[in-house]
Amino acid sequence: MGYLFKRKLLHLFFPNRCPVCGELICAMERFCGSCAEKLTPYEGSFRIEGAESFTAAFVYDDTVKPAVFLLKDGICGNAAYALGGELADKLRAEGAAKDIDVIVPAPMHRRDIRRRGFNQSALIAKELGRILEIPIDTMSVLKTRHTHTQKGLGKGGRAVNLRNAFTASQELKGKRVLLLDDICTTGSTLREITAAIKKAGASSVRCACCCKTNSHRE
Repeated sequence: MGYLFKRKLLHLFFPNRCPVCGELICAMERFCGSCAEKLTPYEGSFRIEGAESFTAAFVYDDTVKPAVFLLKDGICGNAAYALGGELADKLRAEGAAKDIDVIVPAPMHRRDIRRRGFNQSALIAKELGRILEIPIDTMSVLKTRHTHTQKGLGKGGRAVNLRNAFTASQELKGKRVLLLDDICTTGSTLREITAAIKKAGASSVRCACCCKTNSHRE
């Protein structure tokens, strides 16, 4: 049974909703028309040290926040589909999805996965992998040290908090990696993971996220 057929069948029993406002929408729609017009595409320039490129679909603002919150809470099944689909479109448009060997979602510590029950970046990666036809690797990069929440920390504090928190395996040696996270602000998380992936011998790393803040905090 194909993915699209499954999605349309599921829509009969659990109608698809806009992840921003909750309005009922068609099975294959990402957002309702009204919310889609209000979302702000990310058009800024941002660099992650060690990475070849950085791509974001939207500016992280009050319009898109409900979709991100639903994704993190695991409530709305359409959030990953909508955000992942938009990011896939942006990656294709920028040529950043070309010649990628594997998609790696930013990992969570096992303690946080037990508490939440899932990794939201892995949900987005699943959509990206399906659309871009690129395999996903959730095992080669691990968060081996539990850290404090990044919220409320400044740029320096975030960098210190995440230092040496990630490890990458030799499975990534020689591979061209697309590193994915849900939100980026200062880039501390992506920078630390990129360093770990490059240390493991990856030939290149490109970074992507669904939303990028306009501030310099993460």
